[in-house]
Parts: sequence; structure tokens; C-alpha cells
Amino acid sequence: MNDRLSLPDLIAELKTLVLDAVEKAAPDGGLSDDEPLFGPDARLDLDSLDALQVSMAIQQHYGVRMPDSKDTRRALTSIAHLAEHLSASRP
Repeated sequence: MNDRLSLPDLIAELKTLVLDAVEKAAPDGGLSDDEPLFGPDARLDLDSLDALQVSMAIQQHYGVRMPDSKDTRRALTSIAHLAEHLSASRP
């Protein structure tokens, strides 16, 4: 597990981790911190299987379990939300 990263570094790392986990390239102009990852406004067009892959990658990389819950769904709304969730969840 990585030592504590600054929030900008964690966000940058999460962008790479999420894109790798779902095997997609970054959208044109890159992935912004606050853009939706799921739903009708999401440029990545992710689905529930992608959410599972992302949560497994997070557990492997950071040691943080992402159970299927409202908290997890809220955390996966954007990279910024995910970074906040991980910052609060990591020991």
C-alpha cells in the first residue's frame, strides 16, 4: 500500500487506476476530477461490471474494501468523490 499521497497526487493516481481497471482510454481532453463516472452524463459509459472492476482494483491497490452500498455508489460518482472516500477510509 502506498504511503499517504497528497490529494492531487491521489486524484492523478486514481484516474490511471480507474481507466486501467475498466480498460478504457481517457476521453478527449482527459478525465476531469468532478465529471460523472456513471450515468447519462458520463463520457466513459461505465456500467455495473465496470464498477465492480474499479472496486476490486481499489481493494488490491489501497487495501480498502468497497462493498456494494450507497456509500460506494456515492464514492464512485467521480474521481474527486473517490479520492475523498479513500482519504477518509485509509488507515
